[in-house]
Amino acid sequence: MNPNKALWEKGDFTRIAEYMRTSGGGFVSSLGATHPLRVLDIGCGDGTTAVPLAHFGADVLGIDIASNLVEAGNKRAAALGLTGLKFQEGDACNLQGIADRSFDLTLSVFGAMFAPRPSDVAREMVRVTKPGGRVVMGNWIPNDPTSFVSQLLKISSSFTPPPPEGFISPMLWGVESHIVERFGQAGVPAENISMARDTFVFTSPASEPQASPADFIESFRRFYGPTMNAYEAAEKSGRVDELHNQLVELAHSQNKATDGSTRIPATFMRITIDV
Repeated sequence: MNPNKALWEKGDFTRIAEYMRTSGGGFVSSLGATHPLRVLDIGCGDGTTAVPLAHFGADVLGIDIASNLVEAGNKRAAALGLTGLKFQEGDACNLQGIADRSFDLTLSVFGAMFAPRPSDVAREMVRVTKPGGRVVMGNWIPNDPTSFVSQLLKISSSFTPPPPEGFISPMLWGVESHIVERFGQAGVPAENISMARDTFVFTSPASEPQASPADFIESFRRFYGPTMNAYEAAEKSGRVDELHNQLVELAHSQNKATDGSTRIPATFMRITIDV
């Protein structure tokens, strides 16, 4: 099996996405999109941004490499009566079957950044976007102390074996020079690329409004592929408690809620490409 597919099908990212619903809707609102709009959402999970886009009135196709998330997304769309929203399995590195210049907005929020061939990702995102349209990405920033997920992944990686030869860190999608280079190779001039730091907030889900930072970390431990791998490696080396304590400490230190629930802001790089 494709290792990237195996990673994201390993857990159940819908359980992490429950903490992302509010900010996902806020991100969509901030796009200032006008109706009608045809949108491709890559690495969409079960619809953190695809669902609010469809509520807005856009015609949305969500693409994800994990079949379980595609199934969950289609179930959400059906339950919400969103006939303009469809999810299907696909690879950000090769959007097979997606026609050139077919979307007004091509979007990926913390999704396509994890695909293994970033130059192919940039090329494909530009290819499927109409002239005059936009590509928008949200990517975590490496080594940023205010980027919760970056810190979580950094801690997790310190407990896992070194990556295979040729591995390209997904965190490089948060570095300006790499962003300009990748989209430049896809034919986008630097003046058409804008970047800004933004904030995404993880909040206790409506189904569990008092979920604590420790509960949040437990969700990563049980349902988030990279963190699951870190715990498995730590189990083999007898360092599970060390890993767990570091992650819980991280969540508590960045939590802004004062009532025992979770509200953790996380800085990310927001990229907008004018095609």
